[in-house]
Amino acid sequence: MAGTSLVERMKGAALLDIETYEDVEHDTTATMQAAAVVVIHALAQAVGNWQLGITAALSGAVGALLAWGVWSGVTYLIGAKVFGGTATWGELLRTIGFAFSPGVLLVLGALPLLGWMIKPAVAIWLLIAGIIAIRQALDFGTGKAIITAVLGWIPFAFVMAMLGMG
Repeated sequence: MAGTSLVERMKGAALLDIETYEDVEHDTTATMQAAAVVVIHALAQAVGNWQLGITAALSGAVGALLAWGVWSGVTYLIGAKVFGGTATWGELLRTIGFAFSPGVLLVLGALPLLGWMIKPAVAIWLLIAGIIAIRQALDFGTGKAIITAVLGWIPFAFVMAMLGMG
């Protein structure tokens, strides 16, 4: 069974463990943990981009939480209402929130010579984690999950770009 601590769940989500995604989907108390994952991701991204300081940290965290809500909401509308998935918005918030777990590695973006490779690798990893999170929450196949993830990601990317975080 998947662990229930934040660190255990982040590790499981980053390792693309289906049981972890199922666990957080059904644990209604895990929404705050999912929000914490999104904030950790934003802080790691800020450090990896050399955006140090309280203002960068706060704006990054608020922006990431906003973008997370947008991605989850649009994904809910597409997945549940268009494709007939079974998730609630809360279930998608939790699973998608934990899909941000690999983002902790964005802190390594600050490393000379290695940083430029980290960002695209983590971006691909985040997309794969998002697809798995969506598939598990909505209880449908990978093809529908990919379409839902990509269509839901477009407004997410727009919000992130508008906030200067893309």
